[in-house]
Amino acid sequence: MNTKVVDGELYAKLICGGYKSLKSCVNEINDLNVFPIPDGDTGDNMCHTMSGGASRIINAEVSSLEAASSEAAKGMLLGARGNSGVILSQFFAGIAKGLEGKGTADVKEFGDAVARGVEFAYNSVAVPVEGTMLTVIKDASVYANANITEDSTIDSFCEDFCEEAAASLKRTPELLSVLKEAGVIDSGGAGICEILNGFIKVLRGEEIADADFTETRRRLSITQNSTKTAK
Repeated sequence: MNTKVVDGELYAKLICGGYKSLKSCVNEINDLNVFPIPDGDTGDNMCHTMSGGASRIINAEVSSLEAASSEAAKGMLLGARGNSGVILSQFFAGIAKGLEGKGTADVKEFGDAVARGVEFAYNSVAVPVEGTMLTVIKDASVYANANITEDSTIDSFCEDFCEEAAASLKRTPELLSVLKEAGVIDSGGAGICEILNGFIKVLRGEEIADADFTETRRRLSITQNSTKTAK
């Protein structure tokens, strides 16, 4: 796929693909969870939040991008759990706000909506902490938007976003001492990167298996540098 615009149908596929990708490694994301509380549920919380969006967008009859993004955001807000779930739901709520009134969006419009999502995510936290999923989506948004040209596509934007998100995730231990001490990357940021990996697979036309929570865990797609899991 090499599309210049995103419509409601494609947006729905992206949300569902992101959910499936995240669900396939929920246990490993849980194991990374040391901040803000080491309770090992970041993966579960983010997955439950994405599930709310995916379920709602599948069951709703949506045709426009505005309707699809709005329904997904509503489902995530209702399904949000924990700090990571709230931040994730607000990120997509901001995207939906940026896509209001649009049947489709070109790359610049989509990039602006993603930037709005970052603003919503930061505003959802009383005291934003860098080195978390907030930093990952901010860095990725800035990078992807800065690289938009007249030749850009939705595919290239998402690839740039995913690339910088992965790079930002690897830097999180340098920004948050609790992560460095535990020898892990940020769990919420890892969840964001897995969602984005799902987006990329959808855009490439790759099939994403709908994993069961009880199946054997797989390694995260993100390369970890000498990390150890934190219980």
